[in-house]
Amino acid sequence: MNSSVSSKHVFEDMPVPSALRTMVVPTIISQIIVLIYNMADTFYVGQTDNPFMVAGTSLILPIFNITLCLAGLAGIGGGSLVSRLLGAGNEPEARRASAFALRLAVGIALAFSLLTAIFMEPLLLLLGAGDNTMLFAKQYITCVIVFGAVPTVLSNVLANMFRSVGQSGKAGFGITFGGVLNIILDPIFMFLIMPQGYEVLGAGIATCLSNCIACLYFLIQLARLRGVCPLTFSFKNGWPARSSIIGVFAVGIPSAVASFLFDIDYIIIDRLMVSYNDFALAAIGIVLKVERFPLNVGIGICQGMLPLVAYNYAAANEKRMNSIIKLALTVGLTVAAISIALYELFAPQLIRFFIDDATTVGMATTFLRIRVLATPLMFLSFFTVYLFQAFGLGQRSLFLGIVRWLVFNIPMLFILNSIFGMYGIVSSQVTADTLTVIMSYIVYRRYRPKFDKV
Repeated sequence: MNSSVSSKHVFEDMPVPSALRTMVVPTIISQIIVLIYNMADTFYVGQTDNPFMVAGTSLILPIFNITLCLAGLAGIGGGSLVSRLLGAGNEPEARRASAFALRLAVGIALAFSLLTAIFMEPLLLLLGAGDNTMLFAKQYITCVIVFGAVPTVLSNVLANMFRSVGQSGKAGFGITFGGVLNIILDPIFMFLIMPQGYEVLGAGIATCLSNCIACLYFLIQLARLRGVCPLTFSFKNGWPARSSIIGVFAVGIPSAVASFLFDIDYIIIDRLMVSYNDFALAAIGIVLKVERFPLNVGIGICQGMLPLVAYNYAAANEKRMNSIIKLALTVGLTVAAISIALYELFAPQLIRFFIDDATTVGMATTFLRIRVLATPLMFLSFFTVYLFQAFGLGQRSLFLGIVRWLVFNIPMLFILNSIFGMYGIVSSQVTADTLTVIMSYIVYRRYRPKFDKV
């Protein structure tokens, strides 16, 4: 079936529950697998019962997340634009816009990789690496970021671009394939190939290699769809219009900034926790990964929803667009409610899955039970931002991102830390995101699209 015809069927004709399921399920699966393979390193490193190794790998999470910020700049900015151009019936411009977004992804990933290599040690010191964790952090960041940034960014951008044209299955499979491969390679490199004491280096090599292979899969799929899919690296049909280039950055930059501020929030949490002890740092490192299960499912819902909303917004199909939004919102909040119940009941068992150190388990159990209460609030905050990205209203998503992190979340970390200590740090998310949800609702009610102006 011609790709554009298939896309139109998903975007225009397929019943809303089926269309959302087609786009969302592969994305959710890939999001969960991504999280599992990110946690696989922590799990396998945790089997050494060395909290310094766990802390060293956990320190790199904010830097790894920056690669996802960069992927969002090109992938979400470009993907949202491509979906809207297809909805408006302008496939030639969608092709030119995709070429720009893909080349942008490679360029920014290369730049980030080089900067990380040059400024590695001061960067790790800023993140809180000390005498006990510096060596492990260096080993991990060299593999995952210095050598792995380009394949990681490009894989995620290609996944977003495939979703933008209705090829969510290919997007989901590629990310899932890379994640499963990483889970398989981790113990091989950590415990069979590398000598004892180099488990972190083995985990880093396995992660980098799996991302490279996943990237190769996406490039092969792109080549196979040449001529029937408006995704390409080629500028043979000319550069995109100035308005399209602006459109990529108008949505992509706010997406990257919001993700970067999310990352800064994690860095500050690490820095505040390290002032207590390395056990607290190891505990929060585990919790920040475990709590992402329901959050990544929510992000998967948002990412699968975005192309459907963007396409129908551009096509002025208000009824279908609103049905998609309502269904996605209902599913996301249901997942959040279930996650709260499960995490409150099984927090100790989940933490012991990663490490069996009694001090770390005790801290992490309490941290997780507090942090999980913010899950529905975090989903609602992301959901509103993704809606504005689908509408092409990057300035609104940028405003919400800045308010969320710079006005509410980050200041709340310092305020509650000064009052309640380490438990204030983990309580800040619930307090801050309550305010964020109120603000998001006000902004959405005021600036949601009016179809008589489309």
